[in-house]
Amino acid sequence: MNITLPQAVFLFLAAVIVVCSILTVTTKRILRSATYLLFVLFATAGIYFELNYSFLGAVQLTVYAGGIIVLYVFSILLTSSDNKKADKIKNSKFFAGILAAVGGAALCITLTHSFPVSHFVPGEINQKVIGTALMGTEKYQYLLPFEVISVLLLACIIGGILIARKR
Repeated sequence: MNITLPQAVFLFLAAVIVVCSILTVTTKRILRSATYLLFVLFATAGIYFELNYSFLGAVQLTVYAGGIIVLYVFSILLTSSDNKKADKIKNSKFFAGILAAVGGAALCITLTHSFPVSHFVPGEINQKVIGTALMGTEKYQYLLPFEVISVLLLACIIGGILIARKR
């Protein structure tokens, strides 16, 4: 079996995503968890770049890997100390989490295999189309959800500052 370079890169990035995702949710230190999440987001951007979606890869790097991780680390450092460990998870919550993970994986596999692959055409999407879809106010355009999320993130930042000031 001959593996091409794009396949090898994809397998490497997929392995990084799987391993770092597991480490993100199993580590007991919250700052390490945010670091593993950063690696997951970088590897996701790498998959976008491999599919020749350079615009989406750049958005992934700047918005998620850049902005959201900075927000996470900012709120973590404001609200808790670096050496604080997470509490032990009870057995019932652990099994409920495993059940939810297996159910989510089954749902993803089912949905992935139910769509025909022939409709997927890799290539760059015009940035004007993406911008119009994100910032438009008509049906199937996302200006209102974008503004709601920005207000939610602002409320989270203000809440983190208020919690840190009480100490």
